[in-house]
Amino acid sequence: MTITLNKAGKKFYREWIFRNLNITLEAGSKWVLLGPNGSGKSTLLQILSGAVGLTEGDIKFHSENKEVSIDDVFQSMSISAPYLELIEEFTLEEIIHFHFKFKKAKNGLSEGEVLKLSGLESKKDKVFKFFSSGMKQRIKLTLAILSDTPILLLDEPCSNLDSHVVKWYQEMIAQYAMDRTIIVASNNQQDEFAFCDQRISIDSLR
Repeated sequence: MTITLNKAGKKFYREWIFRNLNITLEAGSKWVLLGPNGSGKSTLLQILSGAVGLTEGDIKFHSENKEVSIDDVFQSMSISAPYLELIEEFTLEEIIHFHFKFKKAKNGLSEGEVLKLSGLESKKDKVFKFFSSGMKQRIKLTLAILSDTPILLLDEPCSNLDSHVVKWYQEMIAQYAMDRTIIVASNNQQDEFAFCDQRISIDSLR
C-alpha cells in the first residue's frame, strides 16, 4: 500500500504541528518520524494510519493502483503505541485469541506460536492489568509485528524495554517485518529505527 500526503497540514487550536507536507510513502519503505516529546510525531503517525484527520490538504491510500477508502485502511495496518489500549481484564492468552479474531497472523502462525514468540509463554494465564509496563509494551509489539498487514506503525517501540528486550524487538522486526512498510515515531532512540533509511523531522515541517 502507498500513502500520499498532498499539501497536508495539521494544527491544534492556533498552533500548526506541520504544514504543506508533500510526500509519498512507497510500499515496503522504512520511515522514521523524528521529534522530541510533544512535537506532534504521534499525531502524524495517527494521520498516516487514517485515525486522525488533517486540517488542510489530503491523504490518499492506494493498493495495487486502486484507491483505498480511508474507512477501510485499518484492515491493512497494525500498530503498537503507548495510547493503544488492550483489555485489562483479559489474560495474555485471551488477548492473543481476541486480537487474531480480527487480524491474520504472519506466516500462518498459530496462537500458541505467537505466545511463544512473545517470550512470555509462562505468563499466559496472567491478567493483563498485572503486567509491568515493559511487559505490556512487549505484548503490544508482538501483536503488531506478527499481524499479517502490509503496514506496521510503531510509536516509540522501545519505551519501557530492557536492553535484552530491545534486542528481541530488533530480531522480531528482522524476521517478521522487513517485507512491509514500517513507520516508526521516535525521539531519536537509535535502537528503535536502525532499519529505517528514510526520515521526517517534525520540527522542520512547521
